[in-house]
Amino acid sequence: MNLKALQGLDRDLQQSLLNQIRDLWTHSSTALEGNTLTLGETKFVIEEGLTVSGKPLKDHQEIMGHARAIELIYQGLNGTVTEAHLFELHRAVQSTSVTDIYKPYGAWKLEPNGTYAVTNEGRQTFIEYASPEDVPGLMAEWLTELNRLAGEHLSETDAVDAYARLHLGFVHVHPFWDGNGRLARLLSNIPVLRSGYLPVVIDVRDRKAYIDVLAQYELDGGPLTAKTGVWPVAAREAPFRAFCQRSYQATRHLVEQANDQQARRNRR
Repeated sequence: MNLKALQGLDRDLQQSLLNQIRDLWTHSSTALEGNTLTLGETKFVIEEGLTVSGKPLKDHQEIMGHARAIELIYQGLNGTVTEAHLFELHRAVQSTSVTDIYKPYGAWKLEPNGTYAVTNEGRQTFIEYASPEDVPGLMAEWLTELNRLAGEHLSETDAVDAYARLHLGFVHVHPFWDGNGRLARLLSNIPVLRSGYLPVVIDVRDRKAYIDVLAQYELDGGPLTAKTGVWPVAAREAPFRAFCQRSYQATRHLVEQANDQQARRNRR
């Protein structure tokens, strides 16, 4: 991988930085969905392949599935991202077996889905995601935008903004019966990685702010259809872009730590 953050680092520091990002990315993304493993336990499970006493098997499976999905993201960085890639990643993150024909693995959703939310005014409401029949067309549009952004040489700021736009579009469509958040946080990082930067990671401590800003965007845009397209309210993307820019500080901090370690070595 030709990542700018790795330049100038000794090989062991490069690998350490990649492992730190993998573990933080995996822990944060799964914890946002309710996984109970700590960051330290996440590192242990990935590196040792062992379970943590007292923790659900499902949580371990989610950790291993997400780590595998990160490998798939890295392996596919050089080519065009296709529908088949999305389905492969969905099979990776959906590591718990569900024997329900209406909850397919590696295929678009078959039933409508949505989520309950509370508006800024305290009003209870329901967010309706795109209908199953509209998903293939909407996701074709989303993939076109992903590949366009992944083909550009973006500055760090523009790369994080691209992440925000793709993330918003993916979760607004909600193309799968489950795993949409984890996949959005994986796939939306492809333009970031292609431009040479390490991924955006959403801190689990910011979970409420993250959910709230996404919900407000989806409420403002309403349900997506073939007529609306994936991004009907581009002017309302700004709050989530700002949130993602703030979130990127966690990645910058890990890069700074690695560079500081390299500088100490170089002074010996």
